[in-house]
Amino acid sequence: MLSTLRDFWRRHRRKAFVTVGVLGSGYFLYKLYDAHTRKLAEMERELADEREGERFIKAQMQAHFENIQRIADTTTLPHVMHHLSSRIAEELDLSQLLERLQNAKNQPNSLTHSEKIELWDRLKIISFTRMALSLWAMTMLSLYIRVQVNILGRHLYIDTARGFESSYFLENADMIDRDDEQKFLASADFLSNYGLPALMLDMQAAATEILKGKQLKDFFNSTVLHETIRQILERFMSIGSPHHWVSYIMPEDARFDRLATASSSDSKILSDVTKFDQLMVETGAVLTSAEFGSVVDISLKAVLDALVEDMGAQSGGSLTSGMPLAKLLSLVTQMGPLLLYEPSKNRFIQIIQSDPEVEIFFTLLYANMPPS
Repeated sequence: MLSTLRDFWRRHRRKAFVTVGVLGSGYFLYKLYDAHTRKLAEMERELADEREGERFIKAQMQAHFENIQRIADTTTLPHVMHHLSSRIAEELDLSQLLERLQNAKNQPNSLTHSEKIELWDRLKIISFTRMALSLWAMTMLSLYIRVQVNILGRHLYIDTARGFESSYFLENADMIDRDDEQKFLASADFLSNYGLPALMLDMQAAATEILKGKQLKDFFNSTVLHETIRQILERFMSIGSPHHWVSYIMPEDARFDRLATASSSDSKILSDVTKFDQLMVETGAVLTSAEFGSVVDISLKAVLDALVEDMGAQSGGSLTSGMPLAKLLSLVTQMGPLLLYEPSKNRFIQIIQSDPEVEIFFTLLYANMPPS
């Protein structure tokens, strides 16, 4: 029996070794496949978790951006326009002039002819100054606040992208400090609080130059009125350096100038930079860009066209055929407050915001994000 087993082993030894080898290899390959399958499943779960986390973070980012936009539309812009309207009415008050002219009408001998001419001339200059200033300021602040919102949104995107790898990003990182964000949005009040006196002087100088020689008896129709306001705005924008008007809207801070020209090696300058400083520098760069200059030109023209159209309608058609400048002034004095009316009901602001070329500019501004 033993010899029979030995003979069997000798005859089938090779087959046995091969069978064992095959079985061993099969088991090894099975374990390898099983490990590979488990690894793939784990990677798929991680990828799914990452996609879910990315969707959640993007949803948080969108919600925060929409909140910034809502604050700008419902709080910042209405507050800024109301404050600016009050300041302009205070600084360019026409009530005393109108009262003196009304008294002179009721009491013809209360003023000399030259005094009446002087009062009418002052009324002419201040009325056009206030209207042109309101038109320009409303346009610029509407665009300025929209630039702010897009810059905040861009920083939000960049900070979010940088935080994708951190599992504690949403819990431990506030993308932009709330104080800096509020301070940045509040800077829209700089024009009303600080920039208005210089703006008024320059706009009045432009109005005085363009209106010089225009008599109260001169006839103004829609075309002449449109051209007169356009010339005032054009003359105003040409005063001083190409971007002199930025100083009416933003503070001239030496830190911003140093930061704008600083390189990555200027560690001392960069170490003192706050988020607010960075936001203001970026805003200044946008405002002085050629692209923003084109948007300003488009917006001012669109508002001016709508303004003259509204004045023609309010005149009952008289402006189409023409009316004396003296009669037109009463209409001019009414337009300043209308230009700065409540933003949600202000068709001039809506014209700016809905202009296709303006929309393209802000879409590109938000999308053109620097490397993170």
